[in-house]
Amino acid sequence: MDKKDPGCARCPFEMPGQGRICQDEAGKAPPFCPTVNREAVIAKALEELKKPEIREFARQASIQEGEGYSDRELGHARTRPLKPRIQEIVEFAGKMKYKKIGLVFCMGMRKEAKVVESLLAANGFTIVSGVCKVGRVPKEEIGIQDDQKVRIGCFESMCNPIAQAYLFNDEKTEFNVMMGLCVGHDSLFLKYAQAPCTVFAVKDRLLGHNPLAAIYTIDGYYRALKAPPPKK
Repeated sequence: MDKKDPGCARCPFEMPGQGRICQDEAGKAPPFCPTVNREAVIAKALEELKKPEIREFARQASIQEGEGYSDRELGHARTRPLKPRIQEIVEFAGKMKYKKIGLVFCMGMRKEAKVVESLLAANGFTIVSGVCKVGRVPKEEIGIQDDQKVRIGCFESMCNPIAQAYLFNDEKTEFNVMMGLCVGHDSLFLKYAQAPCTVFAVKDRLLGHNPLAAIYTIDGYYRALKAPPPKK
């Protein structure tokens, strides 16, 4: 990797006395630090934040972040996590005075989506929900072969994230909540959805939708992920 490319994930400064420049005015910065090297990008972002609707969104998001902890008055070392993500979504949508929320979900999370929809509705929001298979479009439409399907030898609807996004756009949702879309399908939904989006749950078929489990055990059970893939 080029040493000039932004590389925050590689930043070596963590311990007290070696604070990061992005958090501490007297902090340190490696050669690839965008806080130091990309002042024009930071300035451009600040210009965008001058737009009233963007500024308010960012302000409320920061307020929500702070309210996610208790005991803040005791100092950072004593703070405690306070709220699950579903509660934060409800609270943030309320802060933004949203009325209509889109719930986009994978067929594999239909039971969970039903619960989430009922929770959002119970908090006074109008909910528009759309499942990934909306439209019943066969996978052959996008060139999928029979041996590439999940259920080989059967009709199989393709995931249709663009249609999900268009559905919500037509309904003029103000905020979209995503649940379990496949890798890539989630990208298409985000690309085509007009309203701001947040992710409630991500899909990980193997790890019970907890993808960080592989990262937490990267030096143990998932050590093979660190090895380069075999040459084909």
